[in-house]
Amino acid sequence: MSLFKNIFSAKKKETLDKGLEKSKSSFFSKLGKAVAGKSKVDDDVLDNLEEVLVTSDVGVNTTLKIIERIEARVSKDKYMGTDELNAILREEIAGLLSETNSGEATEYDIPRDKKPYVIMVVGVNGVGKTTTIGKLAHQFKKQGLKVVLGAADTFRAAAIDQLQVWADRVDVPLVKQKMGSDPASVAFDTLSSAVKQDADVVIIDTAGRLHNKVNLMNELTKVKRVMQKVVDDTPHEVLLVLDGSTGQNAFEQAKQFTKATEVTALAVTKLDGTAKGGVVIGISDQFQIPVKYIGVGEGVEDLQVFNKYEFVDSFFG
Repeated sequence: MSLFKNIFSAKKKETLDKGLEKSKSSFFSKLGKAVAGKSKVDDDVLDNLEEVLVTSDVGVNTTLKIIERIEARVSKDKYMGTDELNAILREEIAGLLSETNSGEATEYDIPRDKKPYVIMVVGVNGVGKTTTIGKLAHQFKKQGLKVVLGAADTFRAAAIDQLQVWADRVDVPLVKQKMGSDPASVAFDTLSSAVKQDADVVIIDTAGRLHNKVNLMNELTKVKRVMQKVVDDTPHEVLLVLDGSTGQNAFEQAKQFTKATEVTALAVTKLDGTAKGGVVIGISDQFQIPVKYIGVGEGVEDLQVFNKYEFVDSFFG
């Protein structure tokens, strides 16, 4: 039986297929050239495949891992036709993603034993952080959960304004202060308000500055410490938002933020406008942090819960 089961709704799968179309067509165009005139997977094909994966933004270390796995299969099978390569790539990449992304999540879900469940969102400006927060709020509200947003990115008036637009659009309360306020103070007020309202989910936006890692680290640590005065063991999740269209730059951002704070989940956005979808595979593998959401369009429903099987099926299908 195929590992790649259709566990999403047809509409979601169609959106995912469409969102990954550029990545898929770019990858297969390169793969076609890599195996042109070859019937057997040999050293030349593997060298070419390595180049295809690296130039598809899978990343060098993850590429080498995939090549090693395929080499092991080639030496075991003795003869492997190039026509089998696509199926083998699908299996090996799904296997690699399985090591970081467990389970087969298809719906937005939060642990119901933690109330409010607090998500702190980090990431540089321009990656789609505010949009991701708005879309998450929409999805949780659709499930009947009470959501409160906190505008703790107080360094840019635009960040507060954008979050207000999303809060109004989704019809959820936003806790904010004026620009330049202490981000930890906003986080404190947000959690206090959420507890009073008996909210289920709190999503806190934070400043997206990377020019000084020490300041960023100190600020995020302070925000966490102050939140814990209101709700123990918060935040329950630190979600790093990365712009998939930036390819290798997304790796660098992941590296900086994982040094600055303990990131527990990833959201990779803007995959629909790029041929760099392979970055999802590399980032998931290299940082050993689960990819929880992917953005495959601008619509409010186009932030999807990441499912490794559906992703690989759309990428290689």
